[in-house]
Amino acid sequence: MGKRVLLIEDEPNILEAISFILSRDGWTVHTHEDGETAMQKVVGFPPDMIILDVMLPGRSGFDILRDLRGTDTTKDIPVMMLTARGQEKDRELALRLGANHFMTKPFSNAEVRDHVRNLMEA
Repeated sequence: MGKRVLLIEDEPNILEAISFILSRDGWTVHTHEDGETAMQKVVGFPPDMIILDVMLPGRSGFDILRDLRGTDTTKDIPVMMLTARGQEKDRELALRLGANHFMTKPFSNAEVRDHVRNLMEA
């Protein structure tokens, strides 16, 4: 596969789990833990896909998503949002802002892998 995923997440267990799942599936996984500097990371080395947590230190994933969709160099990068809050209003906001998929924690390994594969084939 050889595609690059940027995982923007501040929970070490989630970072480790998703990195392991995707690396084992042939992805190169880069991680970032801070909402405040996330856009600089994306713009500096644009990935093929972004997995973005909703609740991050410094800045929310929703704000980052809004910026991603408003920037020419990042507007077409597929984004899968992650959240521990499974409220319908969060899902609706993420999709309205341009998320390609919205996933609630906890999730299964196969679920993450399959959604990443599907988003990259779309």
